[in-house]
Amino acid sequence: MSLPGAVRLAASSSSRAVSRSNLRFPSSTQSSFIHNAISRSPKKTPSYIRHYASKSKVKSTADLIPGSKLALTSEVARLEYGKSEAKMSAAVEWYRKEVAGLETRASGRVTPALLSPVRIELSGKGKDLVKLEEVATIGVRDGSALIITVFEEHNLKAVEQALYAAKLPNIVPQRQDSRTVKIPIPRPTVEARNALTATAQRMAEDARVQLRKIQQASVKKGDFKKHSVELEEFQKLVDRNTAEVDKILTHMKKSTGAR
Repeated sequence: MSLPGAVRLAASSSSRAVSRSNLRFPSSTQSSFIHNAISRSPKKTPSYIRHYASKSKVKSTADLIPGSKLALTSEVARLEYGKSEAKMSAAVEWYRKEVAGLETRASGRVTPALLSPVRIELSGKGKDLVKLEEVATIGVRDGSALIITVFEEHNLKAVEQALYAAKLPNIVPQRQDSRTVKIPIPRPTVEARNALTATAQRMAEDARVQLRKIQQASVKKGDFKKHSVELEEFQKLVDRNTAEVDKILTHMKKSTGAR
């Protein structure tokens, strides 16, 4: 038998043997082979798809505010709050400017700002008062004196009267010529600095009283309920502005070394 024929015969015999073996129980070798094949085959596990919420739809708990803590929602309350805020800010700014002038005098610095409170009544202007810098120039000489030079000679007398009427401490005008006034500024003593600080403290109390009056007027006008969010917001407003007044006063005491 040729090699090709033998190969074909062996192949056919093997095929028949396998077909017959399918009708019987597998042998021990075949069982082991099948067991290994099954154990090595990957096990199918049920797949679960986990769905996550979209980030665009997720809301932080920080955005959830109780109804009692909501901001002012009433139009009347918002309008009144805006008015009170503007008035309180104006009161604080007024105090800030006044203290700046007192602080300058207490520190001994010679600047034209020392004469900022001076207002002049000119003939022909009626009762309308004008600032000193509108009718004259103010300069500093040798760091110890202020020099006022009026634009027009006939206004010199009105300027002198306004300087006395302002009642600024240690401000004594000395006429130099028909258009010039000299004001020597002495170095402030400890007593003078303490007196200026006491003035600032009185002004601070006046500012606090004014802030409370503004708050009470707004609350009364709004007729807000007790323990309402409106009352709480107005209280926060007055507390914030009062703290600013205290901060300005503390800064002055620290800068001037007054007690």
